[in-house]
Amino acid sequence: MNDLDAQDLAILEILQRNSATPQRTIGEMVNLSAAAVQRRISRMEKHGVIQGNVAILNPASVGQPITVLVEVQIVNERLDLLDAMKASFASAPEVQQCYYVTGETDFVLVVTVGSMQEYEELTKRLFFENHNIKHFKSLVVMDRVKASMGLTLPSDPGEYRR
Repeated sequence: MNDLDAQDLAILEILQRNSATPQRTIGEMVNLSAAAVQRRISRMEKHGVIQGNVAILNPASVGQPITVLVEVQIVNERLDLLDAMKASFASAPEVQQCYYVTGETDFVLVVTVGSMQEYEELTKRLFFENHNIKHFKSLVVMDRVKASMGLTLPSDPGEYRR
């Protein structure tokens, strides 16, 4: 979608800070009616600019105090095996984020669990039982300094088309 204008970008900036902001309030902030804001948001959702609306939770407050970053190396990148690996990671509720990356590591996962025992069980299920896993490395998070999916948006709508 290459037709985002300054008001669309302003709406996105507001929604990234708080997706629960009422459309009437957004409209006042960007000089549009609530109905116009709704139409723009619907259009951006339809075109995949807005992929979802979520609440960022404190993992410890819901019994998931341990976050682990996991680097995964695979044996074979044959397309069917790669797709199966992606599906396996995507379907695991403990995996918060999964990235297929370049370099010596093939995947980087962000995993959240309630205990190290839960993590050990997850490693058995996802890694040790999968014959296409060559190696995995766990990095236990000591402190969550920032948790955001917010993007830096251009101030000029023409900038994002480059």
